[in-house]
Amino acid sequence: MWDEKFEETLRRFLPFLAPGEQLADDAPLRDLGLDSLGTVELLGTLENAYDIRFLDDALTRETFETPAVLWKTVAGLLPGTVA
Repeated sequence: MWDEKFEETLRRFLPFLAPGEQLADDAPLRDLGLDSLGTVELLGTLENAYDIRFLDDALTRETFETPAVLWKTVAGLLPGTVA
């Protein structure tokens, strides 16, 4: 599972997710209100928060499909992890 920083960051970009509602790992982020502008802002926020850079092959709609897929991408870019 992901860390608290990831969930707090992601929740800021999901206007249709209630504050106390659980964020399921397979929840479609678009259904929770993540639009194209939010995706770009989320990308930059995650890069700054984790001191990573998304590679070109990670800049796809699929990467931002669900929290689990997005976290797997982020985790794979962290120093000391194997993608």
